[in-house]
Amino acid sequence: MLPVSFFQRPTGVVARELIGRILVSCIGAHRTVGRIVETEAYLGHRDPASHGFAHRRHARNENLFAPAGTWYVYLSYGMHWCANLVCERETNAGAVLLRALEPVEGLDTMRRRRAGVARDRLLAAGPGRLTQAFGIDRALDGIPMRRSDVVILARDPVDVTVEVSRRIGITKAVDWPLRFTAKGSHWASR
Repeated sequence: MLPVSFFQRPTGVVARELIGRILVSCIGAHRTVGRIVETEAYLGHRDPASHGFAHRRHARNENLFAPAGTWYVYLSYGMHWCANLVCERETNAGAVLLRALEPVEGLDTMRRRRAGVARDRLLAAGPGRLTQAFGIDRALDGIPMRRSDVVILARDPVDVTVEVSRRIGITKAVDWPLRFTAKGSHWASR
């Protein structure tokens, strides 16, 4: 899996370099595998869209201030889980949101977890869909990736052109170019 040092770098760099890498989830005795095709960077205390903006710290975002490579999982709009990996140093509160994956292995499990989804393209296209398809919930919050059931492999990513654009689904700092996608991927969120 990726070493902690990978996540100790600037959040935007980590977000870009996660594109094309493989995520493996072994939650609930089911193995699901996907290629990361979309991420967003949240720059911590200096980013108005970050849960850690201006060093705001409380019980729900405590793990955002954990060491690099720790999972930060939160409930968005009271409806779906969002999976992030903490970056940089502990006090920064920077994190990368995993926004979309291309399913590679375990499609039957993903389809079962995402019952009613008509097209495989929608299994993990969006942060809430991704966590549901891969069995991720609050139980992963605060666990270092190296000790978790969800890891990103260290092998080199597939050769892909990365596109950079504005973040989506937020209301603050939307113009910041911190959304990264695999160019031409139809697995990315819309």
